[in-house]
Amino acid sequence: MKSVYIVHVKRTPIGRLGGGLAPVRPDDLMALVFADHLKNLSYDAKEIDDVIVGCANQAGEDNRNVGRMAAVLAGIPYEVPAVTLNRLCGSSLDAVADAYARIASGMADCIWVGGVESMTRGPYVLSKAQAPFGRDQQMYDTTFGWRFPNPKMESMFPLFSMGETAEEVARDYKVSREDQDSFALASHQKAISAWENGSFKEEVLPVKVQLKKKEYTVEQDENPRADTSLDALTKLRPVFRKDGSVTAGNASSMNDGAAMAVVVSEEFLKRHNLTPIARITGAGVRGVHPNVMGIGPIEAVNTLCKRFNKKTSDFDVVELNEAFAAQALACLRELEIDPAITNNNGGAI
Repeated sequence: MKSVYIVHVKRTPIGRLGGGLAPVRPDDLMALVFADHLKNLSYDAKEIDDVIVGCANQAGEDNRNVGRMAAVLAGIPYEVPAVTLNRLCGSSLDAVADAYARIASGMADCIWVGGVESMTRGPYVLSKAQAPFGRDQQMYDTTFGWRFPNPKMESMFPLFSMGETAEEVARDYKVSREDQDSFALASHQKAISAWENGSFKEEVLPVKVQLKKKEYTVEQDENPRADTSLDALTKLRPVFRKDGSVTAGNASSMNDGAAMAVVVSEEFLKRHNLTPIARITGAGVRGVHPNVMGIGPIEAVNTLCKRFNKKTSDFDVVELNEAFAAQALACLRELEIDPAITNNNGGAI
């Protein structure tokens, strides 16, 4: 097995729904990040073996292999192929894992990995009528949630929204509203602190947005709030269930943005005198019941640790998805991970 390294990372600022990045197509967002790195290569771009992009929506401008579209728009040579993966929230993380596996096995030496989403620009979709002049069409907003669910699946279990699955996790793992709000506040505070101390300076690529009558630049993540407080968070009403605990304040927001990483073999790294940022040594996935989807990291991490003979206590820094504070806390507790070493620069909340 070859050793595998990450040698470059870059991302756009994360824009809020309807925010500064709303006018930018997702394929253009991804292309911007690719094109920025393309300008500073120490190797021929034709040496890129593949481009792998994660994207969860793929219902509008990000359809039909947005990874390939972004690569072409960025100016990556046509000889370099591209593919788009979809594991919903974990799509771009899975793209990194796929790049790792290909390079470790000797199938590739240099893979550009990306992730892109524009929840603002997710379109409405309309089904076709089942018969001429039929009136049975269904319409869905693709920004969030189920669309065109299979009736057979509906008979298997309730098709909960993401927020309802968080309520299920909060109940099953006894995560209180108070703990969720405190976790959410800490996420905002850590993100604001990271911006203030310059932690994101080299990571974030400002995006210039050109409209017909004005131009502006998005330079910073739009969702972290310096003015939020525990008092403000506790006043928010539950969104998904009347007697629930999941609110707009302790859930992640809907966003627009793109990110990339360059993953290479040790041989490629040495040949081109590249500086490693991190070494990838393993990856793991596991499924859970859809109605408690947020505990997926528990099973995936346990699978990973068992396979590589590790314990969660072996890690000094942990990044964990914050789809909802309820599921993040459930995962941390079950995996016995200290929140103090988790998401040091804030997270999805």
